[in-house]
Amino acid sequence: MNSKEKKEVLKKIKQEIKKTSDSISEYKEATKPISPENAIGRISRMDAINNKSVTEAALRKAEEKLNKLKLVEASIDDENFGSCLRCGNEIPINRILLMPQSRNCVRCAK
Repeated sequence: MNSKEKKEVLKKIKQEIKKTSDSISEYKEATKPISPENAIGRISRMDAINNKSVTEAALRKAEEKLNKLKLVEASIDDENFGSCLRCGNEIPINRILLMPQSRNCVRCAK
């Protein structure tokens, strides 16, 4: 991977970190406890609790993605950056730009 491609990847990583951090903030706000004294009906309260569970799962995925993005950002200057961790083949630049947190080629990611 040449330096121009690395700059492009680094820019994409920084954008994804910002976007993911913003999503995490929104998810944290949406996963606050649901007060039992809220004047909502039983069904509405059950829906709110269910939605909270879905949002908590999305929060965990976003936090995992953020951790991976930070790991990739820290390793962008490594000699093997852009190579699959499993097979060692070069990961296509379009895959890296699409999923900068991915450290495996498509074949090994399956």
